[in-house]
Amino acid sequence: MPPHCSRPARLRLLPTLATLTLAISGILAAHTVLAQTGTSTAAAWRATSRLGYGPTADSAQAAETNPRAWALQQIDAAYAASKSAPYIPADINRFNQPLGDIARDYRAEREARRTVREQAAATQAGTPPAPNTKLVDNATDALGFSREMQQTAAAWRLLSCSDPSIENPLLAKMTEFWFNHLNVFVGKGNVRPFTGHYVVNAIRANALGRFEDLLLASARHPAMLYYLDQAQSNVRGLNENYARELMELHTLGVDAGYTQNDVHELARILTGWTVGLQQGEGFRFAERLHDNGDKTLLKTTFRSNGVREGEEAIRMLARQPATANRIARRLAMTFVADKPSQALVNQLSSTFVNTQGDIRAVMHTLVNSPEFWRADNKLFKTPLDFACSALTAGGGVKDRRELQLTLGFLAQAGQPIHGWQTPDGYKTDAATWLAPEALTRRADYAIALGARMAEPVYLQPFMSTASRDRIAQEPAGQRTGLTFASPDFMSK
Repeated sequence: MPPHCSRPARLRLLPTLATLTLAISGILAAHTVLAQTGTSTAAAWRATSRLGYGPTADSAQAAETNPRAWALQQIDAAYAASKSAPYIPADINRFNQPLGDIARDYRAEREARRTVREQAAATQAGTPPAPNTKLVDNATDALGFSREMQQTAAAWRLLSCSDPSIENPLLAKMTEFWFNHLNVFVGKGNVRPFTGHYVVNAIRANALGRFEDLLLASARHPAMLYYLDQAQSNVRGLNENYARELMELHTLGVDAGYTQNDVHELARILTGWTVGLQQGEGFRFAERLHDNGDKTLLKTTFRSNGVREGEEAIRMLARQPATANRIARRLAMTFVADKPSQALVNQLSSTFVNTQGDIRAVMHTLVNSPEFWRADNKLFKTPLDFACSALTAGGGVKDRRELQLTLGFLAQAGQPIHGWQTPDGYKTDAATWLAPEALTRRADYAIALGARMAEPVYLQPFMSTASRDRIAQEPAGQRTGLTFASPDFMSK
């Protein structure tokens, strides 16, 4: 992935960054986030920054008029948007083609790579290739298929999080949340071509529906089946990776009281859940690979019932009180505070249980809670939050250079899109992301991006007096970058 700024350009920025460091130091010394803004203004910043990626010139006034009503409207608007197909520009929409087409093109890529290896081996051995041996048609394109799928999926994520005309901001935020919860790693070879499709069709489409439907969509998608090796698990060779993470991370949580035998039994229940690339399919249940014996999971007996065994087991796990508590806590940590009150977690968990995992209802409960609006419940933007909010303030991604700049920043900041290797997903707390070196990277990105944008003067009411006064002392060309690098902008 390209760096966000070439070395000569970085050298030219050093004087600017020195000024920026002094400016940030001055702001930090006298700054209390939004302390000097009006109550409705602070609430509007909180609502737009947590239920999206910050205010736009259009949304700022509407949110400030009645922040709570505006926030509740966003939940219903995001739910409605999730039921419609996303807007994906034609030049990057290959990642969202039907799974059968992705499977076909992925097979072509693998065949092209195999042919290249065979020809290289023959050349090294001094053996001429067989008369009919050649690269497949369009071999250059075929060899780059997975890379193209990775890059276009990442590009759409940045477009969708930064431009409300492309994606509802809360839907983009909920897609981020659930992808992180049901993480797959794009760097694993056979996951790569399917990651973008997984984001749109498993995660986005179910981001505000029922949790068990989201969980099943994830479980049946090639990206997850490949990532946690479920596609290779069968009655003759059991693989417990997916079963373990399904219980430990996706649903119950590690301290929920289940045993290793439960993991083993769940893995048996899920045998035969695989991918049918040769048949041009995504998910495929292979009856011959399924364990048809009786199983006992969480003291519940599962008789032989083919693919329905797995579906019933996943729905059972999704409906457990421990799952409700885990999801409630993660939502509260993402949208309210790094250390939310147990009372709030209990309230969200109760809504989850009473509505059978209706995520939209849980979000209504969250936004209606006093804790969501309390000024002392602070959150610090992750690198992705920060990048998306800066792009939003500039009107969205405008060209390839801004895209590359942002992808480079995220890679250097430790949060590349779809790039976390382990199933637990990225951390979201301030302790993970608030460090001097990380702030320097943000300042670097802010200056580079801000130099390409007009000053977002509509953000000034959301800044503290100390920030506004300090930024006003700098040259006009630096003010956008300084705005993005201010503590006000990094908080949500």
